[in-house]
Amino acid sequence: MCPLLCCLNLCTSGRATSCEDCLMIHPSCAWCAQEDFGRSTSLTSRCDLSLNLQKRGCEARFIEFPTSSASILQNTPLSSKGSGSAQYDVVQIMPQKISLNLRPGDQTWFSLQVRQVEDYPVDLYYLMDLSLSMKDDLVTILNLGTKLAHEMGKLTSNFRLGFGSFVDKNMSPFSYTAPKYQENPCNEYKLFQRCVPSFGFRHILPLTDKVDRFNEEVQKQVVSRNRDAPEGGFDAILQAAVCQEKIGWRKGAYHLLVFTTDDVPHLALDGRLGGLVQPHDGQCHLDERNEYSASTKMDYPSLALLGEKLAENNIFLIFAVTKRFYVIYKNFTALIPGTTVEILDQDSKNVIQLIVNAYSNIRSKVELTVSDHPEDINLSFTATCQDGTPLPGLRRCADLKIGDTVSFNVSVEARSCPSHGADQTFTIKPVGFKDRLEVAVHHKCDCSCSSTAQINSSTCSSIGTHTCGICHCEPGHLGARCECQEGDSSSVQLGDCREAEGKQLCSGRGECSCNQCVCYESEFGKIYGSFCECDDFSCTRHKGVLCSGHGECDCGECKCHAGFIGDNCNCSTETSSCISDDGNMCSGRGNCVCGHCQCTEPGAFGDTCEKCPTCPDACGTKRECIECRLFNSGRLADNQTCQRLCKDKIVTVENLETKEPDAVLCLYKTDNDCVMKFTYSEHASGLSLLTALAEPECGGAPDAFMVLLVVVGSILLIGIVLLAIWKLVITIHDHQEFARFQSARSRARYEMVRMLYLHCDVILIHGGSRLFFLGFKSDSEAESHLRTTTSPSLTSLV
Repeated sequence: MCPLLCCLNLCTSGRATSCEDCLMIHPSCAWCAQEDFGRSTSLTSRCDLSLNLQKRGCEARFIEFPTSSASILQNTPLSSKGSGSAQYDVVQIMPQKISLNLRPGDQTWFSLQVRQVEDYPVDLYYLMDLSLSMKDDLVTILNLGTKLAHEMGKLTSNFRLGFGSFVDKNMSPFSYTAPKYQENPCNEYKLFQRCVPSFGFRHILPLTDKVDRFNEEVQKQVVSRNRDAPEGGFDAILQAAVCQEKIGWRKGAYHLLVFTTDDVPHLALDGRLGGLVQPHDGQCHLDERNEYSASTKMDYPSLALLGEKLAENNIFLIFAVTKRFYVIYKNFTALIPGTTVEILDQDSKNVIQLIVNAYSNIRSKVELTVSDHPEDINLSFTATCQDGTPLPGLRRCADLKIGDTVSFNVSVEARSCPSHGADQTFTIKPVGFKDRLEVAVHHKCDCSCSSTAQINSSTCSSIGTHTCGICHCEPGHLGARCECQEGDSSSVQLGDCREAEGKQLCSGRGECSCNQCVCYESEFGKIYGSFCECDDFSCTRHKGVLCSGHGECDCGECKCHAGFIGDNCNCSTETSSCISDDGNMCSGRGNCVCGHCQCTEPGAFGDTCEKCPTCPDACGTKRECIECRLFNSGRLADNQTCQRLCKDKIVTVENLETKEPDAVLCLYKTDNDCVMKFTYSEHASGLSLLTALAEPECGGAPDAFMVLLVVVGSILLIGIVLLAIWKLVITIHDHQEFARFQSARSRARYEMVRMLYLHCDVILIHGGSRLFFLGFKSDSEAESHLRTTTSPSLTSLV
């Protein structure tokens, strides 16, 4: 919005007919109550910017210009430790009381600090479903008190434990009501022969530091049996919250209410199935036996009533439910402030770790709530958490350590004045804390000059009241001094009633009387202005609501309340709804526009763009959850944020199969060089599903001696094979050479014998041990003989 000095001056729009009207136009408008102001000019507005009024001759002492302010009434320093002799004087929020003076439309602000002190006392009430399906869980928690006290002793030195149970309303159709089931609802039930009659809620053990008593009371319990699947747990939660004295809640302690069940709860209006039409009154109804006496008289409580009573009594509710109903109870947490949900094993074996994790999660964050918030007051929060970065629109901080201090700036603006100018109060407090900041609001809606008003003043022709420098005439009279009567045509100057030459008189929406426009009344709203040119109903609408219900229509333009922008004020500047569980805006994958995330990363979706199986960082993000949830390692295992950030359903398998078409296969290398595999997909319920190997895939370590033998053996084998090949090649070569030698030798003998036959007359051929005389032959006879004779062994020639 541009400054009024540079833009249209709304103060002089003609809307203000009194000092109070002037103050309501805009916080920069001032009123001049000086008697003789403006007499030297024909048209002068007493409602204008303070600087303009002074320039036109109004003395500063006659200018009405109230401003908003804040003053601290109580500011006790923050404590550093919770337990000890002064535990009831522990201070976790500062300041404690503030007074605000608010002019409509004028913002003021104040800051507050919150600290999670160390060693703060803890009261834990264990509320258990004792329906038949929880019989295995009852056996598991027989020694829960001792074990839980030991684990919680690591977090606080002042711990108390209580116990209560519930089933459902002992009436049809919720429970078995036939005579044979009155004493034993398990009658004729083969799987379990004996159980106690159904009951709504039974308070068994008040909060105590004697944890052995918890074990004793649990060992006495017997399960019951109801007819329908849903349970009456919300009846029990409300009684445990509001019956403070019987439960034993301490004012100076954290209040943890652990609700364990394996099914869904009955909600408001379900009681009408049994004829219960009376809504729950939100009061304590425990009788002398510590049982809920109104179970069969009133309906189940609503979520709104449940949230209200839990907040009034500073109780953190922890839903410990089985995996099957996790999503249902997760949705409940969005409607009930200060509530968390954890997955409970089928037999409650993990209940101790679940409670410790939930408590650590609670202590790791601070979230502010506002009680008795006046409708006409806008509040805007800016959180400054551990990193020191201001986060506009955010009223919570996460990932805190015990002893950390965070601060919040709160901007306050009154949109209008309450009826009769009544003062108002509201309270700001961290969820689950007893500490609170009380804020008293005083509205600056009246002008101080109004206290000296003169009725029937002579200045007003004795027919009007003179106040703040002007006359308020009696009905039927007009004029600066009430000197005219309505309809007196002799006083009409038509030119004074036209905004410009050629335009209609009084914009066609009023009559010109006594030199001024008298605007018509309209069923749609108010018509005003010097020429009736303005109204408060011609602005843009959103879904049929003028200025979206978040602004005021002023002369055709929406003037948005604090925290909203846009032509029709439908765009919220609040960003808290865009903060994901990891503390990032839209999970770092989008932009917060009008209080909603617009995902810019392809494939990202969800309220805070937290779901994105196809994003490049999807595997890396889910890897951290696999590490901390399955192996208690990785970055998230050290800062106690695993349970808060990693709510995805994780299923472990021996062999990983990727049959789902939308599942993304992820792999990473562990510190010991093993390979971990898992798939990431989105479940139809809206919860992410991670399917992981139960253990990483690791190859066995090789035996050094065997490796040595294999290497040496391989070298020897290769050497022997090469030698054999070499020997074979040499042998083949020798045989080939010998064969060629033999062939050459035979040819040589043949040629020699032939020559002898052809050229010698007497030949002696040595064949074996005898000599043969061949005699004299002719050349032709010798040649013929040679051809028919095999090659003899020639030893001598004659």
